[in-house]
Amino acid sequence: MSRTYSISELANEFDVTTRSIRFYEDQELLRPARRGQTRIYSSKDRVRLKLTLRGKRLGLSLAEIRELFELWDETRSGSEKQLHLMLEKITERRAALEQQMKDITMVQLELESAEIRCRQALEELSEKRSDDVRVKASSSAS
Repeated sequence: MSRTYSISELANEFDVTTRSIRFYEDQELLRPARRGQTRIYSSKDRVRLKLTLRGKRLGLSLAEIRELFELWDETRSGSEKQLHLMLEKITERRAALEQQMKDITMVQLELESAEIRCRQALEELSEKRSDDVRVKASSSAS
């Protein structure tokens, strides 16, 4: 008989809330058996939870994760389709991250430029104040 898990065991093992696990169940990513009101998670559910959390870390949506699971579940050839889809998702995610890195670099350059302009403006204001004080001091001394 294969090992089963309670919702709290999985929550503790993966450091997620039981509410998150129930949400993944609502999204049809997990399919625990029921014994009355108690959810009984199988080793397969445990693996699916682990893969769901990994997919989220990679930036996959829950719909994309569900699609990968459905491909795996549908047929024996599901694993080949699943791997092709996963490679496609990896390529898409990598391209999105590269664009984000370019965007971040642009924002950093814009911030640097804005900072330089602000410091120059402050310096000019400070010099103007010093000049105004000198002018007032020399006109009152005359």
